[in-house]
Amino acid sequence: MVRVRIPSAMRTVVDGAGTVDVDASTVGEALGALAAVHPAIGPRLFDDEGRLRRFVNVFVGDEDIRYHDGLATLVADGQTVSILPAVAGGAIGR
Repeated sequence: MVRVRIPSAMRTVVDGAGTVDVDASTVGEALGALAAVHPAIGPRLFDDEGRLRRFVNVFVGDEDIRYHDGLATLVADGQTVSILPAVAGGAIGR
């Protein structure tokens, strides 16, 4: 099993769960399994072509999947996949 951590902003579409355990061997399979159980999260994660949305960051442990194999990044049993929405803001201290 792989544990997927859900950010608080997306918990409304996964029945309030902070984590969901899924069977998967890649990040793509993990997120796909999550979307199969909670379909409303799919459009928040993926665009119409099935690509991860650019404002969604995904990590396996502490490693950003963009610097590995993207959705094909391998995950081992017991690892955690974390979904982190990008945060943008303006100037601070002006």
